[in-house]
Amino acid sequence: MGSNGDYLADCRARVGFDLLTNRWNSVVVFALADGPMRPGRLRGAIGGISAKVLNETLRRLEYDGLVARRAYAEAPPRVEYELTDLGQSFMVPIRAMGAWSAEHGHRVLEAQDRADEASARA
Repeated sequence: MGSNGDYLADCRARVGFDLLTNRWNSVVVFALADGPMRPGRLRGAIGGISAKVLNETLRRLEYDGLVARRAYAEAPPRVEYELTDLGQSFMVPIRAMGAWSAEHGHRVLEAQDRADEASARA
């Protein structure tokens, strides 16, 4: 970010914000924090994510350097995904967001409920 407050398209802070704000990035990275997983097991651990969206997310995270894909020369083929060192470092902001959510998430939900109730009365 520039000192004048501009949020330039190539600003490095935007890279982190983009990674954090994607709906599934943090969830997939968090699920991989304990070690490598095959896609089926990863999908089961996460819940609520389609195979297609998981695959897209894994490919995007691999492209971004946060996840490594390991294919084994076996029959049937086996693939595992694991965090890279960069992916492990991404756990720092994810854990910070988790701590913030644990402390303040109920206030966000309460605000949403109030807004929904006000909207229903209008």
